[in-house]
Amino acid sequence: MTKTLIFATTLFFIGCGSTQVAPPKCNNSTPKIDIKSKFINSSNCDTIIDKEFFEICYSYNYKAAKSVAYTLDGDLVNETNIKERPFFYEEEELDPSQRAKYSDYTNSGYDRGHLAPDAAFDWSKESLEATYSLANIIPQVPEVNQDMWVKVEKYARDKAVELGSVNILNIVKYSSKPKRIGEGKIAVSKGFYKVLYNEDKSYEECYYYANEENTNSSSDTLASHKVNCSRVSY
Repeated sequence: MTKTLIFATTLFFIGCGSTQVAPPKCNNSTPKIDIKSKFINSSNCDTIIDKEFFEICYSYNYKAAKSVAYTLDGDLVNETNIKERPFFYEEEELDPSQRAKYSDYTNSGYDRGHLAPDAAFDWSKESLEATYSLANIIPQVPEVNQDMWVKVEKYARDKAVELGSVNILNIVKYSSKPKRIGEGKIAVSKGFYKVLYNEDKSYEECYYYANEENTNSSSDTLASHKVNCSRVSY
């Protein structure tokens, strides 16, 4: 009985990485799950479109993105700043029946809002053109797109310069029966999150913007959109 007890005790210490008499500190912490893989995966996405500079989790039902992920390199975001903007185009990786069209937005009352923003990728013609795929575009209330969402986009670029790089995950939140626009019946979202993170620097911030009509952006501040990252979800 005594021999059995001594053997079992020795195994316990070896299992925790030590054979010392004093109980070692065992590391039982759960490994971190990459936040991007929680949202962009085959369960959540009908297809994942690789645009080389960013990834799009695309929904055939919504005919729009559910999320878009990319990394901002601080050395690139302000390097060139190409002024001339490309034309929007249909995403060729999608079947024509699954694509959004430029005309779906015409006279809809909504902007063609970028998820991967053009201002973050205007350091080369190829990267800038990638952002004009209509798979990277969602219907955004003009005041939200032009006066509010742009603030957090600029903030993300500034953080990339400050930290060297920042990972971005834009997550779009839809209702169970979303409003639709255009002949293609493009879904209009309830709102959208922007998650900024750099695991090497232990940095993470999250922001949420409601996509509400008649929004008054005159007193809008970046801080008013900051949320606890545990709230982020589809």
